[in-house]
Amino acid sequence: MNVKDNFAIGAVVLAGGKSSRMGQVKQLLPLDGRPLLAHTLENLRASKVSEIVVVLGYSADTIRQQLDLRDVTVAVNEDYEQGMGTSLRVGLSALDQRTGAALIVLADQPFVHPATYDQIIHQYQQSSASIVVPFYQGFRGNPVLLDRSVFPEVMALRGDVGCRAIFGNHTDGIRKVAVDDIGVLVDIDTQDDLAKGQRYLQGNNDPAAALKSVDLTGRTVPEADPASRARDNIIIVGTEPVGIALAKLSRILQYRVTVIDPLMQNSDLPEANEVLHFLDFSRLPSTACYVVIASRGRFDEEAIEQAFSARIPYVALVANRQRAQELRQRLQQDGHSSEELMTLRSPAGLDIGASAPEEIALSVLAEIVSLKRRMPEARQPDTERAAI
Repeated sequence: MNVKDNFAIGAVVLAGGKSSRMGQVKQLLPLDGRPLLAHTLENLRASKVSEIVVVLGYSADTIRQQLDLRDVTVAVNEDYEQGMGTSLRVGLSALDQRTGAALIVLADQPFVHPATYDQIIHQYQQSSASIVVPFYQGFRGNPVLLDRSVFPEVMALRGDVGCRAIFGNHTDGIRKVAVDDIGVLVDIDTQDDLAKGQRYLQGNNDPAAALKSVDLTGRTVPEADPASRARDNIIIVGTEPVGIALAKLSRILQYRVTVIDPLMQNSDLPEANEVLHFLDFSRLPSTACYVVIASRGRFDEEAIEQAFSARIPYVALVANRQRAQELRQRLQQDGHSSEELMTLRSPAGLDIGASAPEEIALSVLAEIVSLKRRMPEARQPDTERAAI
């Protein structure tokens, strides 16, 4: 029997944030007639976790009054405004000392199925991993599971950073687990996210089944001219406003547009030639292409690493300078070469003082056009690299 079979596995639910983008107490927002956090806790209660610690911060007293928290440990983070790192420290400190590992659960992920929590726990118990991360269709999701051996590193984090900050120190101890649960990617950050969540649940009491009912089959628009498949292909990962604007501008300039996002509806962006719901560049056609990542941190590293593996000469990340520098450092820690890192352009685009999404998209497209004109050979497929 694996010694980990006897480990108690807890859950730390991070529910202390201020919800600035939502404009109200997100944990109590009504989803199918019940508070958002109640859905997350219900799914955890149905899993195999041995204890649940809920970290509160902003509006802690209000949340306590409106939620049934009798069977969970409540830990209050008085320093919640300093970021996620403080909530992680408070939550892990509140776990029973006999707990051998913990799921780090985001309060605003109400669609993760109990069986998915159990699958992550099972993978941990059957391996020597110190960190277990779920992936859906190539996209990294949450929650992650941490062995107690890495708790001190996580508790030492400062600022608004999550567990991902320590992954570079444990490349050999990370187990990636493929799950059939898109709920690991769905969080409720905005009113639009909440409205989508409500639509998912209409007439369906099972959140996991509700998500499966959404049309996420992807799309490839038939093209009359067979040669159009050989056009320069702009691959956009994510559907943040910059990515949407870039897709529209790219079609005007006759680029072929592929958009990759796990939750994008087929009707959301008719300008795209392709809408794909998997993150796997090896399944794409081997045409000359440019990759632009506009996922607001959700899938940045996975997309960059795939672009490096495919030897794509232009990889742009839409992010601020601080985020770009932190990401470069992590990629370097993960063993990526300086040559690979030099292909990563971030902040993305030419420096034209752009600030609005449409302006940033224009600067990115201008950089692509400039590269294309200065390096004609970049338009030709690289026969030596893997097909993308």
